[in-house]
Amino acid sequence: MTEKEHSEHEENRIYEKFEQKDWNEIKTNDSWAVFKIMSEMVNGFESMAKIGPCVSIFGSARTKTDHKNYKLAEEIACKLTQNGFGIITGGGPGIMEAGNKGAHKGRGTSVGLNIDLPFEQHNNPWIDRDKSVNFDYFFVRKVMFMKYSQGYVVMPGGFGTLDELFEAITLIQTKKIGRFPIVLVGKSYWAGLLDWIKDQLLEKHKTIHAEDLNLFRLVDTADEAVEHLNNFYNKYKLKPNF
Repeated sequence: MTEKEHSEHEENRIYEKFEQKDWNEIKTNDSWAVFKIMSEMVNGFESMAKIGPCVSIFGSARTKTDHKNYKLAEEIACKLTQNGFGIITGGGPGIMEAGNKGAHKGRGTSVGLNIDLPFEQHNNPWIDRDKSVNFDYFFVRKVMFMKYSQGYVVMPGGFGTLDELFEAITLIQTKKIGRFPIVLVGKSYWAGLLDWIKDQLLEKHKTIHAEDLNLFRLVDTADEAVEHLNNFYNKYKLKPNF
């Protein structure tokens, strides 16, 4: 799609939102959407219920295979599988591919939750054949990430990665899910965001509590990431293969 075609497509989508629709048309469209959402939920639950304990790895789809973050994500995933965890990613390229590749290398469970996007996204070849699940709705996909993960490793990424990170933090903060470990990888990458959270949210505006900063751990290496996850489960006398 050319830049002009993309611009026209976006304008048409905006105009569509302002089209006048009668009540029956709105009701019919919404009813069919409910059925599609239900089908994605059911398919996701049935596919994910059998995977066993897993860690989700989030990160940019744009990371190249020769980038240090790609190699680091692959190493983390491989070591996690050797410690009893499977790996869940968004199923696409970049950091997601690295996570699935590392899981495959470690001979562990490799899950891909793929989303239908007009760019960037395509299934990577390292997902287990029976563990590739496709979604149209971001929010249904995020349910699967949050419901079936026993930990979250967050590599450098863009808006989508931040969305997934803050989703996990919010659900843990509000006690909607258990306090599973969240590991941020890359101290230099996350430093600015964490400084802003401390300066603005905590100290200046007081929109979070100081203990909320303990909901995640900042690391630089694969060994540190894996150690934090293992220490969490050792603390509660649990094993990844329970």
